[in-house]
Amino acid sequence: MAIAALITWIVAAGLGFTMLGMWLSKGGMRAARSDAAIPTRLVPLLIFSHFLLAAAGLIVWIVYVIIDKDILAWIALGLLIIVAILGETMFLRWRHSRTEATPEARFPVAVVYGHGLFAAVTVVLVLLTALGIGS
Repeated sequence: MAIAALITWIVAAGLGFTMLGMWLSKGGMRAARSDAAIPTRLVPLLIFSHFLLAAAGLIVWIVYVIIDKDILAWIALGLLIIVAILGETMFLRWRHSRTEATPEARFPVAVVYGHGLFAAVTVVLVLLTALGIGS
């Protein structure tokens, strides 16, 4: 189960990194300025907190897979819960920006929903692993 969680986490990270790259390339940082002609609903603090906490959690999970210390699974789960809350916030903001000319408005729907799906599966797999179910 730990390896399955690692795989789903890596897929979710890849899809998330794709969206981050698209947001940056479409002028997301410029749009975040208060005087921007085309604003963004996704503020940099939200985006980069989500990204950095998810990356930190993934590193913790990789170390857990290698050394199998239960506390690391719980730390990774705690980070994932925070990441999920930030992700849900961004998802709701993204949904409201779909009809606007924001940098995030053109994210492919399949990438957004795929990221969310793999992230949700990752949370469940990490929880089950931390609880010792299915290992």
